[in-house]
Amino acid sequence: MTESQNSKPIAPYQAIGLSTPIYGVAERKHIRHNLEIIEESIHAAISMISINMPVKVICLAEGALTGFTDEIFDLPHKMAAKELFIDIPGEETEWLGRLAKHYKTYIIFQCKARWPEVMEDRFFNTLFIIGPNGDVVHKAAKNHIWCRERSCVPHDVYDRWVELFGDGIDAFYPVLKTDDIGNIATICCSDGEYPEAVRACSFNGAEVVYRPSEAAPMTNSGYPGGGTWMIQNRAHAEFNSVYMLCPNAGPVYLSSTSKHPVDIAGGNSHLVDYRGNVIAYSGSSNNSIIAATIDIEALRQFRAMNLNSNWMKDLRVELFKRMYEEPIHPKNLWMDQEPLGHDEVDDIYRANMERLYERGTWTKPYFKHEGAHFTPGPGGDGEGSSWEEIKKEMWGNWD
Repeated sequence: MTESQNSKPIAPYQAIGLSTPIYGVAERKHIRHNLEIIEESIHAAISMISINMPVKVICLAEGALTGFTDEIFDLPHKMAAKELFIDIPGEETEWLGRLAKHYKTYIIFQCKARWPEVMEDRFFNTLFIIGPNGDVVHKAAKNHIWCRERSCVPHDVYDRWVELFGDGIDAFYPVLKTDDIGNIATICCSDGEYPEAVRACSFNGAEVVYRPSEAAPMTNSGYPGGGTWMIQNRAHAEFNSVYMLCPNAGPVYLSSTSKHPVDIAGGNSHLVDYRGNVIAYSGSSNNSIIAATIDIEALRQFRAMNLNSNWMKDLRVELFKRMYEEPIHPKNLWMDQEPLGHDEVDDIYRANMERLYERGTWTKPYFKHEGAHFTPGPGGDGEGSSWEEIKKEMWGNWD
């Protein structure tokens, strides 16, 4: 046995995933209520889980800080950026940093945030990690969004993003490399619908990948639970020899006046080891906790000793490079205009589909039926209440 000169052994540790109750916010000040809930959950989780093994990582679900108000009400992008979302670092990361420092742990979060160094009046769905020193030590933007999300992504302002950060893997899939918890990458929800996302993280050195949240129907197909979301995360882990940390959204209260929450995901939080085995699972979304042991040294030994199922070592990369030369989704969409609303963005996705038919990638069905389309909610059809009226009715004077 020889000893590596480039690293030191990392002791096994506990990783925790939390599914906290989520209150949709209508103003940034409302986030404090969710922070108070999160803090209580962290105190409870640490007190229970740390008796088994030191807790080094706590991760929250998507939406834990703000909910999904901008998506549900199809709010104008610039207004949402200004009134709902956060700065990183900022008062919210200071709150979480206090907890990370107290417990000497890493806290992994998602929140929509402004990136003024990239563009003014834009927000990005942002993943960030706060270290045991209480500081933000990692920040990354979500790269793929579903058709009902109003976030900007790096590809939407591609030329500006590349100007600032370059066009390497690290510009889009950065990895936090540490000597106490291993190498951690962060993606979010729709990112994981694409095998390339976790593969890019892995090529950049990731050993643990955080991928929070997915909703019905993706989480509730099949039995016993987890649906296609769990299938994807187990596959990501197996294909890339990485741990996957996948906490799901807790019960969502649409606003401060909601009498009952909506269980948008059915629970299904899970942690997966580097062989694709589910090592923690919860079928509940009701302020629940999952926890499991992360053993980075075991993962590194598996990669180093195996000649069969550490798949990346024999990837014939030249065979695949031509697949991505011809674009599908147009870049730089929101360089010169505010991100459009749901109905108009649907047309962009339909054009992408036509592009695949024209290339011969897909074959059209024999019959043409009406497909999915946007149906406006309250205040979104130009005939209902305005956002200000909705906000007053549903959030009132909530402080």
